[in-house]
Amino acid sequence: MSTSPTSRSKADVEKYLEKAHINEIVTDAVNACIKERPRDACAFLAEHLAKKPRIDYESSERQEAAQAAKCAVDHNAKLTIYSPPAATRATGIICTIGPKTKSVEMITELRKCGLNVVRMNFSHGSYEYHGEVIANARKSFEEEPLDGRLLAIALDTKGPEIRTGMTTDGGNVELKKGGTITVTVDPQFKDACSSELVYMDYANLPKVIAVDGIIFVDDGLLGLKVLAIDVAAGTLTCEVLNAGLLGSKKGCNLPEVDVDLPALSEKDKADLAFGVEQNVDMIFASFIRKAQDVRDVRARLVECDPVIGQRIRIISKIENHEGMRNFDEILAETDGVMVARGDLGIEIPSEKVFLAQKMMIAKCNMAGKPVICATQMLESMTNNPRPTRAEASDVANAVLDGADCVMLSGETAKGSYPREAVTMMAQVCREAESAAYIKAVASDMTLSLPHPLSINDSVAKSVVDAATAHDAKLIITLTSSGASARLISKFRPRCPIMVVARDAHIGAASNLNRGCIPFFYPVEKPADGLDVEARFEFAMQIAKKLGLAQEGDTAIFAYGWQTGVASLANFKMVTVGTEFQQSIAVASEGLAALCDFTLPESFAVGAVRAPGKATHEAMQAASQDVPTILLHQAMLDIYSEPAKRRGTGIICTIGPKTKSVEM
Repeated sequence: MSTSPTSRSKADVEKYLEKAHINEIVTDAVNACIKERPRDACAFLAEHLAKKPRIDYESSERQEAAQAAKCAVDHNAKLTIYSPPAATRATGIICTIGPKTKSVEMITELRKCGLNVVRMNFSHGSYEYHGEVIANARKSFEEEPLDGRLLAIALDTKGPEIRTGMTTDGGNVELKKGGTITVTVDPQFKDACSSELVYMDYANLPKVIAVDGIIFVDDGLLGLKVLAIDVAAGTLTCEVLNAGLLGSKKGCNLPEVDVDLPALSEKDKADLAFGVEQNVDMIFASFIRKAQDVRDVRARLVECDPVIGQRIRIISKIENHEGMRNFDEILAETDGVMVARGDLGIEIPSEKVFLAQKMMIAKCNMAGKPVICATQMLESMTNNPRPTRAEASDVANAVLDGADCVMLSGETAKGSYPREAVTMMAQVCREAESAAYIKAVASDMTLSLPHPLSINDSVAKSVVDAATAHDAKLIITLTSSGASARLISKFRPRCPIMVVARDAHIGAASNLNRGCIPFFYPVEKPADGLDVEARFEFAMQIAKKLGLAQEGDTAIFAYGWQTGVASLANFKMVTVGTEFQQSIAVASEGLAALCDFTLPESFAVGAVRAPGKATHEAMQAASQDVPTILLHQAMLDIYSEPAKRRGTGIICTIGPKTKSVEM
């Protein structure tokens, strides 16, 4: 069957347009015209195209060729490994500080590599130790502020979890597969764990577990099968299912067992009081199972100090089935979420963890609340100077999923290569951020939100739309509560968000939000409260000094007039180096279409439906009939059965151990 001349001609034209990157060249020229707004647009475009006749897409920054793609598949096909990423990283990096990294000098070194939030794990260490970490972190910032970006401090609670005791000599104990070990809940053995006896700090353990039940230890690295139970003695006789090393204070999981631990133990209450006393910036609340758990944490914080307790951010760690089932009510109550994949990956099947991650990240993105992806992100770098390729991809995929922050645990707490781990994480984040299909991300967010938008969301979206249309290099926002930074971050601008706050703790907490770079404004609020331009001028001086913006660049100033009611009510566009002048805030519909910001009409707002309660239909049926990827991910369900037949082929390398007919 022959092709008609007309269709052949059309196909040839389309092929030429794509090969010559006409769409990208025209988009670049139009954006330049929007930025300059010349009186004679035709002359300007002619001059611009003459000066810049060719764009080198192999070396252009931030995957510019891929950003001009027609669809997600086209975008992925145009990604290139030779395109340098953005100089500024948008994803926050959280580092767990341990004995090897607690010194002022090491914290400073980690900050140079990319550390934004110091995490203290209160499952380990004394108050004296954690107080030293806090003091050293603050001293690091005071002695070497580096670029001036505020450093946040997070307290990670032990939570209603079960942990082993201390080993006899504090080191690791080897357990052999098939061996027998006794588990005891008697506190007299809490510092005497060995290859024959291990203490676990859950008194009701012999009452709630059954024979043949499984106990996982240390993120599932060790498995114990219950052979016999002596409730009176408080002991279990267990078989070691696999060989491994048992360390001190390791977490334990009881899959499919209802644990009757309270949301806050006495230790947790004391730890929260310590956090308030030390004026930390945020709490990572472990094993949150329902909204009331979040309210209990807040009540304890406020009980310790009404002002500080109300200001501290609560990040809920989702680590079990109950937390997954109650996720929506938890999200409504919490300030943010951590996808804590360690315990979660033991409580639910490993093959379901990616579903939980995508669902929680998408729902947090839609709610405009920060979400952290954590556990084993660069685990091999605890002992090796380079990560596995799978680990690097894991970090990148968390960023592409929409995570605001990524976290390092043992890599920086006890690892041999903490600097290298933070540096690698920062590099992968920058690459992944540049590879994100921003046009689709923006459209998905717009279409996934309920309409009409709130005033705050409307202004935040307009700020980001204007920044995109005018190729702004920086958004500067003033905040007294952190709300304006969070709102702008929600719509994922491609340029950095400079956050200026009078309260250093409010500013530091903004490290949790994607793209936010917080700075402390050291001048007290004047009696009349009229110092908006002074604060913007302060921010602009820092921006120019750090290279975030240069003379002639476009920047956007965004601010509110009443916290909580109109946290983000105004914005204006300026050219760096000129007087602050009000500019057109939002591109017209026609101009936006010309710049290719919109999706086809078939994705109209009216077609959107909010994610409802999971129906657990097979093959993720509930998430298929939605208009956007963001809604699709938000409706993924770990309880949905997959297809009975696998469609993906599996290739196995056969070696000496598997070459037999039987294997």
